[in-house]
Amino acid sequence: MTLRTIARNVRAARVRAALSQEELSRRSQVSKGTLVALENMQGNPSLATLVRLADALGLAVSALLRGAPRQPVRVISAEAAPPLWTGGQGGEARLLLTTPTSAPVEVWRWRLQPDEEYTSQAHQAGVVETVSVTAGRMTLIVDGTEHPVRAGQSAIFHGDAPHSYRGAGTGACSLIMTVHLPPGPASPA
Repeated sequence: MTLRTIARNVRAARVRAALSQEELSRRSQVSKGTLVALENMQGNPSLATLVRLADALGLAVSALLRGAPRQPVRVISAEAAPPLWTGGQGGEARLLLTTPTSAPVEVWRWRLQPDEEYTSQAHQAGVVETVSVTAGRMTLIVDGTEHPVRAGQSAIFHGDAPHSYRGAGTGACSLIMTVHLPPGPASPA
């Protein structure tokens, strides 16, 4: 993923949606200065910034990261997907893939250390998330309510409320998260 690719995709999606930088800034709650810098290939956008922009544009985050057109079958190693979030204690989140459909599904691999937390803003209406813990324990917090989830368990929730993922227990927590986006405008392949 390069800043050039992100800049090109954000600008193209904004133009396709017939939005000015001011309007996209307002809808996404990303400052106009940050948006202008990003479109000019400056800065280092955070995962939260990319999520806000994607939500405001009705796209999957991966649509902003996507480079050249895809082949009919792609095999992707987890290591080839760069971390889009890194925690202060060694946790990370990698966007492994997104289905190329009108209602895309993003597949993420997360690792959280004990007490390490990632907080997400509420997504657009219709977003549904799942978390499946493969090792360790976590606390899923949705709209202020805590839900413990341990290895072998999964949780499903509507992502249009503020939510957080926090490592629990004494060891690292590994999980697979899916983000099911509502049908939207077709994104370029």
